[in-house]
Amino acid sequence: MLSNTSRVLNRCFTKVAKAGILVPKDKTKRLCVSFYTSANTVQKMAAAYDYKDAGNIEFLDDLHKLMIEECLKQGTDFGTKVVEFLEPKELQVKLDLPIGDHSESQKSMLDICQKVIKYSVKTGNPRFFNQLYGGIDTYGLAGAWLTEALNTNGHTFEVAPVFILMEHYVIQKMCGIVGFQNGDGLFAPGGSYSNMYGLHLARYKYNQELKKTGLYGSPRLQMFTSDEAHYSMLKAASFMGFGIDNVIRVKTNDGGSMLADDLEAKVLESKKQGAVPLFVMATCGTTVLGAYDPLEEIADVCERQGLWMHVDAAWGGAAVLSKKYKHKMAGTHRCQSLAWNPHKMMGAPMQCSAFLVNEEGLLQQCNAAHADYLFQQDKFYDVSFDTGDKSIQCGRKVDAFKLWMMWKAKGDKGFEEQVDKGFDLVGYFTKKIRETEGFRLVAEPQCLNVGFWYIPQSLRGKEENEEWWQAVSKVAPQIKEGMIRQGSIMIGYQPLKCKNFVNFFRIIIKNPIVEYSHLDFVISEIDRLGKDL
Repeated sequence: MLSNTSRVLNRCFTKVAKAGILVPKDKTKRLCVSFYTSANTVQKMAAAYDYKDAGNIEFLDDLHKLMIEECLKQGTDFGTKVVEFLEPKELQVKLDLPIGDHSESQKSMLDICQKVIKYSVKTGNPRFFNQLYGGIDTYGLAGAWLTEALNTNGHTFEVAPVFILMEHYVIQKMCGIVGFQNGDGLFAPGGSYSNMYGLHLARYKYNQELKKTGLYGSPRLQMFTSDEAHYSMLKAASFMGFGIDNVIRVKTNDGGSMLADDLEAKVLESKKQGAVPLFVMATCGTTVLGAYDPLEEIADVCERQGLWMHVDAAWGGAAVLSKKYKHKMAGTHRCQSLAWNPHKMMGAPMQCSAFLVNEEGLLQQCNAAHADYLFQQDKFYDVSFDTGDKSIQCGRKVDAFKLWMMWKAKGDKGFEEQVDKGFDLVGYFTKKIRETEGFRLVAEPQCLNVGFWYIPQSLRGKEENEEWWQAVSKVAPQIKEGMIRQGSIMIGYQPLKCKNFVNFFRIIIKNPIVEYSHLDFVISEIDRLGKDL
């Protein structure tokens, strides 16, 4: 029996001979082999889109089992490492990054996926405290898988009817929670974009003609935010043409919350210098200390001085879901726009970021470009559900579905319990810090961040002068290296220059599967890694 390859090559030899083409036999063979290889590659590429193909289904089944076992079961097991760390050059070799001319086998692709899992950080592991995200919600993950399988775009009802309605519902629910009675919004690719949306709308509201003419010839427009606010404000000022020199930093108190008196003083100074104070970004849950700004006081200033008030609640916004902690968000109903990232405290899969505005229709007016090939006004259905022109994007993922799935499964009560548990864990860990020798609290926690220094035995009882603090600043980086190389835990560290704080640890306690015992381990592990420094 001839193989399929042999039959194809024989047919190729025959056609070349019948055509009377005078080609040496060895060259004819090379041409035919090349033809067969090319045709086979095209056939394989087309087959990758065919889900009647048993091989494709087998590959996805195998990958699904691998993800369940190694990403989810093992990856969230406290008994496993949070990371298998390799230096960049070592990891490049392990991953076999180069892409060649020819296709790879499915076995080879599965092996690659296994390596990806092995060397990736397990952010669902209760040893992961590094960032403002973590944990893997079952229903959120199911929503993410389903949206990827359906692979659609959140711009028109025509191509995403289910997801458009779900986004509309979730946005309206979130608007109601923060007190926007005439609210609107959309899901954006991250909190930084949401903060840019707020600034963009503020500029449009100030002068709609700037949408057409740009900033050329306009007065100097200035923005105000705290000295601990997210760096996205600087990027927004640069990206949108305001210039970072027009971002005015406002002082904060010892806990990191904006001082409304200093805000008003700086606004008045801006006017005195001939600039136009345009925009204030308050924060609910600063990145490092987790501070909540006094929204009511800031709203008073904005109303007196005529500024747009935006709230960056990307991190701490979910506190509003708890009866016990929603007071931290008091005053959101008085702001004009708000950023809220459900992929942070609420635990939705990355990315899931909502931008809310307290004026229906403003997003559409500000951003609409009226592309005729997408947003035809003579469609047969209600075109008000073609929401894509509200966005500065064209292609937009249907991120709201992940959150809707989680919310539907948990209910309001489930999210309230999740938020309350996070704050309870922070209270427990803060108490441990106060009681354990060698650990020192940076500031009283307001959110799910806890900042602390570890003081090794060699530095205890010494005079705390500048030299001593410089020695303390080297402790966290050295301990961090030890924990990462051993894969034992992941916790971030940083200085805080506006407060003259040298490097300290910042632990984020938001993964719902974290327990008191895991936090006890954090204390003992840091002490083990740092006691002899």
